[in-house]
Amino acid sequence: MSNIHQIVAYNDPRVFTLSEAKSLFPLVRRITCGAHAELEPVRRALAGMLPTNPQIRAIEREYEIIVKRWVSKMERLGLVVKGLWLVDFDTGDGYLCWKFPELKIGHYHDYDEGYGSRRPLKEVIEECDPDWAC
Repeated sequence: MSNIHQIVAYNDPRVFTLSEAKSLFPLVRRITCGAHAELEPVRRALAGMLPTNPQIRAIEREYEIIVKRWVSKMERLGLVVKGLWLVDFDTGDGYLCWKFPELKIGHYHDYDEGYGSRRPLKEVIEECDPDWAC
């Protein structure tokens, strides 16, 4: 199987089978791990600053740049970004849901539901036998 992944037009989520999502996942996790590691010292610096510190605006801009770069990469891979380090893979009838630092794509939720309503992927597949699970 090829390790070349489809890049989509900006803001154009693609529809994934479970197999496609699993194939793309190592790249998604690697990009997210890198962005998380890059953001951590910036986050710590912000947490330790008083709001009156003149450097706070520059640190906030750095934070924003790192997050926007991560969001852009996720969207270019066709994922739907739902929050910081939280992405969904569109299946055509709902979402495969992943949040860093989870080690695998292990949850699913319907379009009209969110992170709080996600269900274990294995349970959804056993119960519904969806087409995307092939």
